[in-house]
Amino acid sequence: MAAAAAAGRGPGSGPGGSPEGPEAEAPERRRKAHGMLKLYYGLSEVEAAGRPAGPDPLDPTDLNGAHFDPEVYLDKLRRECPLAQLMDSETDMVRQIRALDSDMQTLVYENYNKFISATVTKHHCSPFQAPNHQCDPRGVSSDTIRKMKNDFRKMEDEMDRLATNMAVITDFSARISATLQDRHERITKLAGVHALLRKLQFLFELPSRLTKCVELGAYGQAVRYQGRARAVLQQYQHLPSFRAIQDDCQVITARLAQQLRQRFREGGSGAPEQAECVELLLALGEPAEELCEEFLARGRARLEEELRGLEAELGPSPPAPDVLEFTDRGGSGFVGGLCQVAAAYQELFAAQGPAGAEKLAAFARELGSRYFVLVERRLAQEQGGSDNSLLVRALDRFHRRLRAPGALLAAAGLAEAATEIVERVARERLGQHLQGLQSAFLGCLTDVRQALAAPRVAGKEGPGLAELLANVASSTLSHIKASLASVHLFTAKEVSFSNKPYFRGEFCSQGVRESLIVGFIRSMCQTAQNFCDSPGEKGGATPPALLLLLSRLCLDYETATISYILTLTDEQFLVQDQSPVTPVSTLCAEARETARRLLTHYVKVQGLVISQMLRKSVETRDWLSTLEPRNVRAVMKRVVEDTTAIDVQVGLLYEEGVRKAQSSDSSKRTFSVYSSSRQQGRYAPSYTPSAPMDTNLLSNIQKLFSERIDVFSPVEFNKVSVLTGIIKISLKTLLECVRLRTFGRFGLQQVQVDCHFLQLYLWRFVADEELVHLLLDEVVASAALRCPDPVPMEPSVVEVICERG
Repeated sequence: MAAAAAAGRGPGSGPGGSPEGPEAEAPERRRKAHGMLKLYYGLSEVEAAGRPAGPDPLDPTDLNGAHFDPEVYLDKLRRECPLAQLMDSETDMVRQIRALDSDMQTLVYENYNKFISATVTKHHCSPFQAPNHQCDPRGVSSDTIRKMKNDFRKMEDEMDRLATNMAVITDFSARISATLQDRHERITKLAGVHALLRKLQFLFELPSRLTKCVELGAYGQAVRYQGRARAVLQQYQHLPSFRAIQDDCQVITARLAQQLRQRFREGGSGAPEQAECVELLLALGEPAEELCEEFLARGRARLEEELRGLEAELGPSPPAPDVLEFTDRGGSGFVGGLCQVAAAYQELFAAQGPAGAEKLAAFARELGSRYFVLVERRLAQEQGGSDNSLLVRALDRFHRRLRAPGALLAAAGLAEAATEIVERVARERLGQHLQGLQSAFLGCLTDVRQALAAPRVAGKEGPGLAELLANVASSTLSHIKASLASVHLFTAKEVSFSNKPYFRGEFCSQGVRESLIVGFIRSMCQTAQNFCDSPGEKGGATPPALLLLLSRLCLDYETATISYILTLTDEQFLVQDQSPVTPVSTLCAEARETARRLLTHYVKVQGLVISQMLRKSVETRDWLSTLEPRNVRAVMKRVVEDTTAIDVQVGLLYEEGVRKAQSSDSSKRTFSVYSSSRQQGRYAPSYTPSAPMDTNLLSNIQKLFSERIDVFSPVEFNKVSVLTGIIKISLKTLLECVRLRTFGRFGLQQVQVDCHFLQLYLWRFVADEELVHLLLDEVVASAALRCPDPVPMEPSVVEVICERG
């Protein structure tokens, strides 16, 4: 120790060695004292010498350094370490602190006796004293221990004196209690007598108090006074004095009950005040059954007044308020009043049991049904317009208002009835939207018919079929989307009734999908088919272009639109119902069948128009006395023109289609066929008197080997198939008309010229040119069979006439 102390005094450590003097030596002395303590407790020599273990003794971030700065250390951690490492550092630091605390406690407990014995037996200087300090031979620590022993002896003496004093106090308390025991019993008796006298005083003053309360209108206080004294007066009514008080109180109570009844019957106050009157009357012992009937009667009067006010708003003279205002008034007036009556009834007449509850339920059920009738009448007036926002808000408030009475009066079924009304209105609204879609579609068709019937102004073209089709399709689709968005409000999350099973299941699947969307698509197809079902009435007056447009519209629905609409519906309305729905394939098949029927009817109508021209041209002409043909008849030119116009019209909406390979001489083939050996063989027996074979027999044999032509074969969705069907109908009509006439020589030649002209132009419209050739061959052959002098015209002449025509 001496060496260590001597080592602490070096150059500059004396009073004159440094300008700071003893103040500069204080840190050094403290560091060396810490080192000596560490050596004593077995720590490292480096730390015992007072030297820092770290490489930089001035580092403020060194936890074991003398210059450690917590703020700098935390700033460094926040800058350099991620969050996970910071949390690990905190956990490690807490663990180290706890370990250091435990080690410190262990050191203190283990070395306490050693420290005491060392300070008592050894007399050495404290390492915290200055090096030149002269220690007391007795030691500071031994004085301290001795002083502590003396202090404990003094404390023991004081505790002995305190125990003696407590014993004396206990003895005095026991003697005082024994002395005052008799007085305590007398005081208790006197207190009981005093309380009894106060009660008697209250009883004797009760009539006057009741009278004063009645005069002041403090009915509640009077009833409370009566309630406090009723049991005592009833118990001691055999005593004359108490009997007199009871009689006086009964008279006053009767007057009080009369005034309360009068106040209740006047009905000028609200439901809470009337409930208070009933409560006071019940407390006075009035019959509960009578009060129950009267309470419901008064409540009925107030609620019927509200109903009359609502009914007056529905009258024809004043303008009815909007549906939201109407439901607000009904909810705040009638429903609020019903809730007050029901709550007060249940609180006042709970003792009535199930009979009373059933009476209240019947009361609420009757008035509620009348209220529902008025609400339905007002909702029925909301017919126009496609916007459901105001209607849904009104239904939401109506439904929300009836939650409270529905919870109070579960037996009345008000909440269920309100939900049924909302569901019924939603179904009716779906029907209205369906009617709106049907009306919009019919309106689009009317616009198309007007556009088709409008006269064409020179230099200004009207809308084409493709544009009209696009307008109808886009308008119809936009109306469908608007209807879906409108009815989607019924399933919004903020609407109180949207979580009901109907709106989460049946409304979405059977209501919106089936009734509205599928119903409209089928209605649209049916409307289109109506133009085909009655050709004599509707079909005859229907523009053929409209039939063509509708067939293309239905075909577009079959290919894409139906699938898109139903997918959109399923996405907006998440169906949670397992009820069967119409498959997309079924609707597409129906739409395709409708398109096929419309296109077939279009072919029939257009074929009928051309057939009428050909029939009249054949029936109104005298074929026996006709002149030698010099021109193609005008009707044939008109047939070619109309067929060309139909080709252009169909080409606007349908694709070209597939044709068979055409021969290089298609434009001349008809005439060459007429003059070929096959045709010569057909006609030659008629031309010469020495015919080896009958002409009819030859014709019939050839028909056996020719291909049968199906005039009304199914029409495909392309332009070639449509034109083929029209031309087949037209030429078949021409053939049948020719079979009914008799022709002269020039008549036969005129038919030959006309058929050659038709062949020149019609072959390019059909799928197979052989079809035109066969039919025209049949026409000329039939004319030849019905000609007494069948002399055909020279082919070159026929060609010249047709080219000139």
